[in-house]
Amino acid sequence: MKRFMAFGLALCMGVTALTGCADGTAATTAAVTEAQTGQAGNKAEDKAQEEGTGADMPETAGEAGKEGQKAASGIDKLVLTYVVSPLNVPSIIEKNQKIFEKDFEDMGISVEYAEINSGADQTQALASGDVQILYAVGATSVILSAANGADIKVLNMYSRSPKAFCMYSKDDSLTTPESLKGKTIAGPAGTNLHELLVAYLATGGLTIEDVNYVNMGIPDAKAGLDGGSVDVALIAGATAYQARQQGYHMVADGEGLIKAIIAVAVRQDFYEKNQDVIGRFMEAQDEIAAFMKDNQEETLKIVAEELDLDEEAVQEMYGYYDFSMDISEEDKEGFQKTADFMLESDMIEAPLDVNTLFIQ
Repeated sequence: MKRFMAFGLALCMGVTALTGCADGTAATTAAVTEAQTGQAGNKAEDKAQEEGTGADMPETAGEAGKEGQKAASGIDKLVLTYVVSPLNVPSIIEKNQKIFEKDFEDMGISVEYAEINSGADQTQALASGDVQILYAVGATSVILSAANGADIKVLNMYSRSPKAFCMYSKDDSLTTPESLKGKTIAGPAGTNLHELLVAYLATGGLTIEDVNYVNMGIPDAKAGLDGGSVDVALIAGATAYQARQQGYHMVADGEGLIKAIIAVAVRQDFYEKNQDVIGRFMEAQDEIAAFMKDNQEETLKIVAEELDLDEEAVQEMYGYYDFSMDISEEDKEGFQKTADFMLESDMIEAPLDVNTLFIQ
């Protein structure tokens, strides 16, 4: 089974960036949609020429209030991933408030979004250059990409949310790892949820071979639980919230078992060649965090509308997330734990020192 899963993962592992878990579908939406045209960045220069004041007049960033300076590398477009589910609050707030658009405007850089939910597709897009920044990608995807020799580096953290990843059942007698022996358990392979199952079973001296594990996406796992073909569903975010509202029994969540890390990643070569762009991007992330902190009620409303959830649900789930961007030693330990899990599960072929994954 392990070898079969490893083969499937090499072809189409889908790790949802916001959560680090997959939607489980074989085909993942990877449509790139333009969010900005970048034409506004040249308005000041055009106006200066019209008024005869010369084209050397410095551009301004309008509301951003920054002194204009073109990107040193000459890039004029920045493509970032945009994934909202299950609760990628920074991404939702950024796009709603057009923070990247405003901050990059005076550098003559337009911003576009790639709506790619599969972690495998995200890392492939980064490797090909179709995307420059993975704004929310699961640690599992980063590790798999690096293990396969790709140029990928963690720039900063995006979120940690172990309590957002859960195992639900209709059978409230399933309260220990031993009680799961022989049960049919469904969820997306190669994800935080898969790691949760393995970690939980290990606390009882069991392995994934002791259960009937079925690789399927979160919606299908939940449907299987609803229909009775699945004993336990590995689910996260709004789907887990819904299961609880239905009165289902939570077998376990990720608290104390997994770190559930989501990161922001770039290529090392892009980082080295575009220090001014990276600097502006980091400033923009600080602006997003400040908006979330200073406008909590508005943030909840924006997120609820984007995800089509009620604000009560958003507020409850929001409490499960740590969106701080700093990379801690605990984060690195979490990455290493995930890499070790992937090695033991035959998802990667050789041990990986995760310290090599971070920008030096």
